[in-house]
Amino acid sequence: MGEPETDHMLVERVQKGDKRAFDLLVRRYQHKVVSVISRYISDWSECQDVAQEAFIRAYRAIGAFRGDSAFYTWVYRIAINTAKNHLVSQGRRPPTDDVSIDDAVQLDAGIRLKDSATPERELLREEIERTVFATVEQLPEELRKAITLREVDGLSYEEIAEQMQCPIGTVRSRIFRAREAIDTQLRPLLTENEVSRS
Repeated sequence: MGEPETDHMLVERVQKGDKRAFDLLVRRYQHKVVSVISRYISDWSECQDVAQEAFIRAYRAIGAFRGDSAFYTWVYRIAINTAKNHLVSQGRRPPTDDVSIDDAVQLDAGIRLKDSATPERELLREEIERTVFATVEQLPEELRKAITLREVDGLSYEEIAEQMQCPIGTVRSRIFRAREAIDTQLRPLLTENEVSRS
């Protein structure tokens, strides 16, 4: 098999009418988009619905995407607008401040479930997401920001240290502590899954 296609390559395929290429983009970024929306909407199933709507909007508008920004940054903005519009349509007031991309929490936490999407795996994936979201929400601000800058934005330790105005050693410590907290919450869930499969 060859190297995975870049976002740019997939976008070009979509713009030429290849709907399957967009499905690949959805799979690549669905969890991150749900994470962004979860900062506005706390109900899990509602988040999923709004994420689906955001991707539909992105698909309809992708012909106008010119690559001036990264594809995820573009979808991220659409997701925020979709979430805010959804709240307004429900008679609820959206937050006055937009969620920064730093806080668009989606952590793989070192776990990648295989694509054999059985119902059991799908349930486990959703449970892992919920657990990660809840754990990150409860982290102290400095740990939460460090782990999201690293895992979501993909910044280097040096870049995070510059943004957070602290030594690199402090950044490493914060990220380690955040991952440790997440692992602690996930371990019982994953152990239970391994036992049930054996």
